Amino acid sequence: MNLNSQFTQLIIILFGLFTNPVLAQEQATAEGTTVPAENLNDDLVTYPASFFDRYNPISALDMVNQVPGFQVNDDEFTVDARGFSNSSSGNVLIDDRRPSAKSDNLTAILERIPAHSVEKLELIRSQVRNIDLRGQTVLVNVILKEGTPATIQWKVSARKTTKVGKLEPEASISLANNWNGIDYNAGINFRSFTFGRIGNEKFFDSDRRLQETRVEDRYNRNLYVLANLNLAGWLGETFMNLNGTLNYEDRVTTTNLDSFNRTSDFQRHFFFDDDAKDPVYELGFDMERSLLPSLTAKGIILYVTGVEDVSFAQVNTDVNGLQTLDRLAVGDKDKEEFITRVEFDWTPLDGHLVQANFERAVNTLDNTLVQTDDTGAGPIEVDVPGANSRVREERWDFLVKDTWLLGSLELDYGLGAEASTISQRGDSELKRDFFFFKPQTSLTYNWENSDQSRLSMVREVAQLDLEDFVSATEFLDSDIALGNPNIKPDATWKLELSHEKRFGGIGVFKLTLFHYWISDVLDLLPITDSFEAPGNIGDGRHWGARLETTLPLDWTGLQGARLDLKGRIQGSSVTDPVTGEKRPLSIDALSLGPILYDIQNNYGYQVDFRQDFQGQQIAWGWGVIERGRQIQYKVNELARLHEGAAVSFFVETTRWFGIKIRFDAEDIINLKPTRHRTLYTGRRELSPLEALHFRNRTRGIRLALRFSGNF
Repeated sequence: MNLNSQFTQLIIILFGLFTNPVLAQEQATAEGTTVPAENLNDDLVTYPASFFDRYNPISALDMVNQVPGFQVNDDEFTVDARGFSNSSSGNVLIDDRRPSAKSDNLTAILERIPAHSVEKLELIRSQVRNIDLRGQTVLVNVILKEGTPATIQWKVSARKTTKVGKLEPEASISLANNWNGIDYNAGINFRSFTFGRIGNEKFFDSDRRLQETRVEDRYNRNLYVLANLNLAGWLGETFMNLNGTLNYEDRVTTTNLDSFNRTSDFQRHFFFDDDAKDPVYELGFDMERSLLPSLTAKGIILYVTGVEDVSFAQVNTDVNGLQTLDRLAVGDKDKEEFITRVEFDWTPLDGHLVQANFERAVNTLDNTLVQTDDTGAGPIEVDVPGANSRVREERWDFLVKDTWLLGSLELDYGLGAEASTISQRGDSELKRDFFFFKPQTSLTYNWENSDQSRLSMVREVAQLDLEDFVSATEFLDSDIALGNPNIKPDATWKLELSHEKRFGGIGVFKLTLFHYWISDVLDLLPITDSFEAPGNIGDGRHWGARLETTLPLDWTGLQGARLDLKGRIQGSSVTDPVTGEKRPLSIDALSLGPILYDIQNNYGYQVDFRQDFQGQQIAWGWGVIERGRQIQYKVNELARLHEGAAVSFFVETTRWFGIKIRFDAEDIINLKPTRHRTLYTGRRELSPLEALHFRNRTRGIRLALRFSGNF
């Protein structure tokens, strides 16, 4: 039986368990797991601070992470998305308000809020208190106590990767206080982390005979500093908020490759060095005011700027240690973003909430790159077409929607539009205008037992990555990532049907079925028989099912234990621009970093077990996460990456001086991701096989010891 079949059966079994009224009653009466009945209603679930005592939290993040059936949306795409679109707005509020910051992510913000300053958490499932959900189906709202005394929040940790890397220190400290009616929070976080991978890559010819083996030793050293200042308070009847952030990264990656022929004789050595320094400065300001008893307005201004300096070097030496190639590419990426946004909430009639959002975002990328090759006669400049360009996007976005409450039914309907102008100067000269209508509607039914069903249809327009417009070098694969000034955003009609059941205080079951219709799929488009670039390849589809559940395990005899599970099965289809045949959607880039859950492959699952012994102030747990293999379709190459399942373990305690001490072991079975590259003499699958490359890498087990607290 394959994994997909097993996963399908698991969904069916769990559905039966969670809808069994006897089991639900047993779980609802388990000591320490229930939420009072008055805290359950159609629109939100309220968790008082005492609900989280069993987890001995130190920060608001510790509390939010334990909300049943919820996970903070804080991935890299959320932070990097331009403007305050649905994808970048986050899914956590603080006192009914979204943090109007981007470089300072939600995890860092919540980690600076002490747990003792939290009055309660609200899981918002429908429209309440005129809060703009911004396309999110659920939000967590952190309600803070008034008059909390000054608090210093701190954290220190050390992490070590067993096979590759040095000891990785991290430290942070922040101060939260009130001065003359102004709440302020200032902090700094420092982290130095090293990691790498060791492995080998084998090269086979078209007859599948081994030709070469390369032994790889890769080392990464990253330095990260985040400093923040937040000021918030009332000026008359206007609530004002000011955010300032400095986000600095210094990344160095070195790779050593030793090449051996088929008889294991040493042939040559490759050395690669990639350096990047990336300071980002952000300043944001917003203010909120009631213009009329039924009308509230909010304005946001945000400015982000930074220059990323990059350097790529490659040195090849032969069997005698003589240098045969010295390749160097240097450049910078000058990035800038300026956002202005206005939001209105209006309640003209009972049972109606009208919301209107207007936003203008201007983003620029000024990219420069100079590459030279020296094979012994001196450096010669190499032309990288499309690498020296300036890209500017001016985007206008608006949305008007109404939320209509009809007893147990809630109808959301609205119309949005997006207009943008993208211009490019330098190696490519082009200017184009785009306009999209973005209608949306959803119908939510709240059952008498607090179950909730939702049917939604929305049209979304993807954001283009400005770096897809410019070219870059890929020394390690001896390739060039060409840019394409002619790409345009893809637009997707998203149809989703979901049902959520909550029982007891922790039990959650949510199943979502989805089908997406994509216009102008953004994938890899053939340019020549050996090069491709990001481009639009036609219409496609994406469908599947997602499961999210939290299961209390007290009824099994494991007191204070819970199991969190989420999984997905999905498929997709698009016409391949090379072969003309149907195939799944391609991965943007094969990812060897942390295992991300939502990408374009056929399945993924994550299981987390936790057991708390509240009296002893100790907890332990484990987790497993896996996703299907990643596939990338290039013009003359098919690349596949499979990682396997990552297993983690933790134990934590707050027994001594109120300090949380946590030990983590990540990837304890030592994953060995394997990449397969099938190369053709011409276009993929339409020409003879040229070579096969097989590469495996391992990082080793990661061990971490963390201390955190406040005073």
